[in-house]
Formats: sequence, C-alpha cells, structure tokens
Amino acid sequence: MKSRFNISLVLILGIIGILIFSFFYFKNLIFKSETILNQDVMVSKITNMGKLELVKYSMKDVVEKKQTRRVLPDQRILFVAVGEVAGCIDLTKVKKSDIQFGEDSIIISLPAPEICYSKIDHQKSKVYDVSGVWFPSDTKDMVEDIYKIAEQQLIKSANEMQILSKTKENAKLIFKPLIENFSGKRVGILFK
Repeated sequence: MKSRFNISLVLILGIIGILIFSFFYFKNLIFKSETILNQDVMVSKITNMGKLELVKYSMKDVVEKKQTRRVLPDQRILFVAVGEVAGCIDLTKVKKSDIQFGEDSIIISLPAPEICYSKIDHQKSKVYDVSGVWFPSDTKDMVEDIYKIAEQQLIKSANEMQILSKTKENAKLIFKPLIENFSGKRVGILFK
C-alpha cells in the first residue's frame, strides 16, 4: 500500500512538473503579443516661410494648479515645464517702399518683432504630483490643462524678459553689418 502511494505521489509530481515546464515553455508562444503600426502621412498645407529667428529663450517653469472644493479633497497638480520661446522678424512683410536709399546711406524699416513660436519639450517636462483626483478622466483633463497653462506662462515670462527688445537688438546686430558690407554705405535700421 505504501509503495502504491509512493508511485502515485511520484506520478502526480511528475505530471505537475511536466505541466509547469510546459506552461513556461509554451507561455511565450501562447501569450506572445505583436505590435503592428500602420501610418499614413498626408500633407495638409505647405507654407512659405520668411520669418528669421533672431533669439530663443530656453526656459524651465514650475507650475502648480490647485482647485479647492468644499466637500471633496482639493485637486492639485505640480508640473515642471521645460520649453522655449523664439523671437523673429517676418521678412515677407518687407516691401520695396520700406527701403530708402540716400547718397551715402540706406534706411530699412523692418516689421515689428514677434514671437515665432513657443513650445514645451514633452520629453524633458514632467508631471510630479497629481492629488485629489477620483477618476482617470479628471487626471487627463488636469494634465492637458496644465500643459496649456505652462505654454502661456512661457510666453508671458519671455515677454517679461523683453524677448521682443532682444529680437530688435539682434536684428540690428545682424542686418546692419551685413548690408553695410554689401552696399558700402551706412545703414539705419528702423522698426514699424
């Protein structure tokens, strides 16, 4: 009776061992996943560019948004935004009438400087904390909202740091010597 029990125990352990081995061996074949990515790129618009970037501010900003509630816990998000804002002049707006020639001088009226773009670097920016959120859709909405707020804040900060004045200054530093060397005349740079 004891030998029968020992044989049954060895047989059961053998079957369990074979099942465990089979599971791990065939697991990759059974549960293997394959990612297939299909992509079609279509050009929706082609735009001729004439904006000359003259200055770029690379910035980092810590943004916290807190939404207080009476009954539920307050919602809070802490975000570190890393991005850049560029100042430029749109040279496509320069007309023939904006260039005045004198005997020994040239006066050029350039368009007013503008902010070309502002963008947040999604690879370097990071959400550090989200609290008081009960549903995943609330988290998604808070993150989307904080990105928009951060981008607006980058533009506001760049304006406070006089990005358009720096754009004007750099335009004079670049255009004046360039045109003086080409024309051999003194050059004056004005802005509309």
